[in-house]
Amino acid sequence: MNRPNVHLLDLPNEMLFNILKKLDNVDVLHSLFGINNERLDSISREEIFSYTLNFTSSVHDTTIIDSMLGRFCNYILPRIHYNVKCLIVEPASMERILLATPYPNLTELKIFNFQRDSSLHYFTDDSSLRHIFKQQITKLDLITKDCEHAVGSLKDYTKRVYAHILTYLENLEYMNVVETSNLVYPWLSIRYLPSNTFSSLTLTYLCINVNTFSDCLCLLDGRLKQLTTFIVKFSYIDRNSSTIHNLNDLPNLKCFSLICCCLIKEYDNKIVSLLRRMLYLEKLTLYLRIANQGIFIDPINLINEFSMCIPRLYSFKFYLSAENNRNDFVRYMSNNNIKQNYVNIGYEEVSNIICAVDPTIYHIFTLPFEFAMLLFIGNIFPNIVFNYVIELHGNIHNYPSSIGSTKLK
Repeated sequence: MNRPNVHLLDLPNEMLFNILKKLDNVDVLHSLFGINNERLDSISREEIFSYTLNFTSSVHDTTIIDSMLGRFCNYILPRIHYNVKCLIVEPASMERILLATPYPNLTELKIFNFQRDSSLHYFTDDSSLRHIFKQQITKLDLITKDCEHAVGSLKDYTKRVYAHILTYLENLEYMNVVETSNLVYPWLSIRYLPSNTFSSLTLTYLCINVNTFSDCLCLLDGRLKQLTTFIVKFSYIDRNSSTIHNLNDLPNLKCFSLICCCLIKEYDNKIVSLLRRMLYLEKLTLYLRIANQGIFIDPINLINEFSMCIPRLYSFKFYLSAENNRNDFVRYMSNNNIKQNYVNIGYEEVSNIICAVDPTIYHIFTLPFEFAMLLFIGNIFPNIVFNYVIELHGNIHNYPSSIGSTKLK
């Protein structure tokens, strides 16, 4: 290839194929499928370009969008329908796309900008999409545009939206609910609803935000017996809840992620007790911030306690911060070499940040740091790449910090 002018069609098919794989499938099909060039048309008909189709668009010109959808619905989709396994759609065009042709192998649906008032009617027996939803879809992602402060009661929203969808999709195995952009979507609130609410015999994967720790426990009370992966974030621990939870073991759970958004003001053994029920857990992720308890809390001992109660654990990613009286922390530091402390988590690289305020805040976490929040680390920013952090707080005073990093065994 020493010629000064090399055109796209001069490249071999294998190289063309690899270039096109880096583009969006919808763009490839819209540009090349059925065109008057046998090579490019043939490559675009490869099954890999039809498995997942993303019809969400950053283009705001409705004429362009309508023209593109028209070409897909009238010409392209009827010819590739057998290959389609996943569709990524928005409510405004979802019905048009799903009814363009049968999709015998479609099992996965991602709905962007989902809103209760404009989208929920598709999940009813009066909907033209009822067969697809009830019989075909096993994997559902809801990227919701509903805002927590605009929907009214969380309990009512849970019953009308989350519980209804889970019941309506009879073969659902995977459910993932995330927010659009920076909106806080309505978190599931189930603790005061009947015990058969949000129940399923098929669901194995659930990622969702819940209002309280009690809501988390309710989801693990036996109503989701087949659950193997549970990724949950909760707002606070409701210590005054009168709900009595089923505390049976959870033998099917293999992967668990727990993120607490609040400062835990009264730490007790609730989280340890929950982890002890997960006898066959293999992957664990924890994000916890513990307020000053009046007695010294050693975060490394807590990490040990969390990991030692799960014998099959092979992956443990965590962030834990603990507030302690400054004098207690100084005594702790004088009697312990943090880098030599044993943590029962296998070979994990662990770093720590000590914010020497009063109370002193001791942060300990695995690397790479995979969480979205990093709060009150003091005025010395560590020499660590935080790729996922979107909320960062230092401290309003110029208190010193110290930073350490080690590989703990």
